[in-house]
Amino acid sequence: MCPFGRVMGLESPLFHTLHRMMDMSEEGAGEKTNNAPTQTYVRDAKAMAATAADVKEYPNSYVLLIDMPGLKSGDIKVQVEDDNVLLISGERKREEEKEGVKFLKMERRVGKFMRKFVLPENANIDAISAVCQDGVLSVTVQKLPPPEPKKPRTIEVKIA
Repeated sequence: MCPFGRVMGLESPLFHTLHRMMDMSEEGAGEKTNNAPTQTYVRDAKAMAATAADVKEYPNSYVLLIDMPGLKSGDIKVQVEDDNVLLISGERKREEEKEGVKFLKMERRVGKFMRKFVLPENANIDAISAVCQDGVLSVTVQKLPPPEPKKPRTIEVKIA
């Protein structure tokens, strides 16, 4: 099983539930019910669903790859929460409109993005690095060395 098997991603039941909730919130726009998710919750769920990631395992590390075209390092935040959750978030802002220029079509995604990963037990949270190059964010999480096998301990038998 993938150590990132509990990653909150497209294959998770949470994603499918959030997707249904987002569809319901769009259908019932304008209708307010007590059971409807908040706009913030739906926005965050959409941000997570739209942020795709690849996860690779190497002998000494895990590497997460996320496309971040056009973003500067100041637009991206990489954090560890609750000692084992890696949170990657940020915001892609819309270009400022210049006088005399108007958009005819806007297909590139703007707005907040976020992705959470539950780190495996052997992840060294003190050795995480992030580099954004050519529009791809690469987050490297070093692995802890395997624990040394316990050596047998001899107990002295005393004569009573």
